[in-house]
Amino acid sequence: MPLEIGIVGLPNAGKTTLFNALTKAGAEVTAYASVADKSNVGMALMADERLDALAEVVHAKKVTPAAIRVVDVPGTGAQLLGGLRQVDALLAVTDGFSPDADPAADLETLELELLVADRDHVERRLERVAKQAKSGDQKVKAEAAELEKLLAHLEGGATLADYPAELPPELEPLTTKPLLAVENGPGGIDCKLEAELAELPDDEAAAFREGRPSALNEVVRRLSEALDLITFFTAGEKETRAWTLRRGETALDAAATIHSDIARGFIRCEVIQWRDLVELGSHAEVARHGKQGLEGKTYAVQDGDVLNIRFNV
Repeated sequence: MPLEIGIVGLPNAGKTTLFNALTKAGAEVTAYASVADKSNVGMALMADERLDALAEVVHAKKVTPAAIRVVDVPGTGAQLLGGLRQVDALLAVTDGFSPDADPAADLETLELELLVADRDHVERRLERVAKQAKSGDQKVKAEAAELEKLLAHLEGGATLADYPAELPPELEPLTTKPLLAVENGPGGIDCKLEAELAELPDDEAAAFREGRPSALNEVVRRLSEALDLITFFTAGEKETRAWTLRRGETALDAAATIHSDIARGFIRCEVIQWRDLVELGSHAEVARHGKQGLEGKTYAVQDGDVLNIRFNV
């Protein structure tokens, strides 16, 4: 499953415009939304110069960047925000263009909305679990007692991120997720301009930028840092592709990211660094120079690794 981020923002902040800029999805931008409106879902590609260099060396017919799944919910109510409980991080879009814009105040409001959504979520779960606890099940009674402590913690103005004990895994709270602020304005990025450039062919957009990097690349970079991501590659003539992992994850995790069958039949993993492949020109030359490693399931994948996973199902 790809990593997933959610976009939140107050009305007219530009969150759907940012969604379109990131995903090139062309979602309809509306001033007002309701629970009945559907969330926008798309994929944001992660630019990486190393991928193109690898593809050139192996003469890849297909080049596939790593991607992040992006979800834009139509509003900030507790019910709508509940659709973001399974995302890995949140982008908070604030208005920096309006005459009376106050991005800092908008961010505080959004953080409060997330806190309220978590409080309502804990309260609703406590109501359900308290009813189940009447059966006398000790495990359920223990969860109800913990939820009561959680609710008191939240009603005291704290967040679940501040809770001193381990949280029940079923909660999937919003306030413990990385939250990255994106100002839509002169002090941040021009989401409308970026969305318009996203509709152009890549070469035309690059010409318009006159060598300046895309502001969206900075957003993706910040996300990568917040989630502590690394990139690994698979490089072949049929397809050369970039993939993401959390730092510290293993060769078996990488195999599962590619396909569950590969993980199930994992035998060993041939590992080289992307720079060695580019500089030496082929897998055979890398092996001849003794720069190819052979690793097992527990190998911690490093940023820039090119993996060839041997498996048998």
